[in-house]
Amino acid sequence: MKSIVTLFFSLFLSAFFCVQAAKVDTVVTHSQKMQKDIKAVVITPDSYARQTKFPVLYLLHGYSDRYDGWVTKVPAIKDLADLYDMIIVCPDGAYGSWYLDSPIDPDFQYETYIADELVNWIDQNYRTIPSRSGRAITGLSMGGHGALYLAFRHQDIFGAAGSMSGGVDIRPFPNNWDLAKRLGKQSEYPERWEQNTEIGLLHLLTPNSLQLIIDCGTEDFFYEVNKKLHEALLYRNIPHDFISRPGVHNWDYWGNAIKYQALFFNRYFETNKMKK
Repeated sequence: MKSIVTLFFSLFLSAFFCVQAAKVDTVVTHSQKMQKDIKAVVITPDSYARQTKFPVLYLLHGYSDRYDGWVTKVPAIKDLADLYDMIIVCPDGAYGSWYLDSPIDPDFQYETYIADELVNWIDQNYRTIPSRSGRAITGLSMGGHGALYLAFRHQDIFGAAGSMSGGVDIRPFPNNWDLAKRLGKQSEYPERWEQNTEIGLLHLLTPNSLQLIIDCGTEDFFYEVNKKLHEALLYRNIPHDFISRPGVHNWDYWGNAIKYQALFFNRYFETNKMKK
């Protein structure tokens, strides 16, 4: 009899915690500019049924990955949605898009898609806080570049941004990761490479115009460009959090880094709530 009671109690607890868990949906959005449908994962917290409006964290994947990479490889991001009562959106950035509007390939217009088309779709279909005070964006590797790039260029859309092991300066890598396919050869179009890298966009920032967090492992091949970005931000008196600890370019590092980033963005969202 005791074993039966224990079994039913265990089943009850399992059902209870399943009900309390964040909800993960795959949605299909449409890009008018690229004339194609694009998938995204949308994670809504358990509290979505009880609260009115929610902040949104846009979480970008890296080169060669796709929209479900984060939720598949770091399932704990669902817990972060519950912990901080935020919606997490993981869009598809295609294979090597770098989240740019490519001047040479009309099929890669991902700046417009993320910062305009997707944000508007999410605001229309979910109970969001539809302003920069309720939006943050971050990502890993190519997605780290994309998050800072989009936030720097669209400060009316995003109020906070981060990067994890981000390719925050693309200029040292002219032959890597399809960058030349998106921008043309660096030797032929050096101005494009200057205009589409974070180091070349710092003039867009003023102190506290964005809340920023940058994280990169000391053994990462992107570590030096991240350190130089950190130093350039210091030189320009741009406040930011910079995290550097032992680690390489892998999911173990990013699975840990996203916890710090989510906490940072939650503090940004909560500060804005208190100002209202």
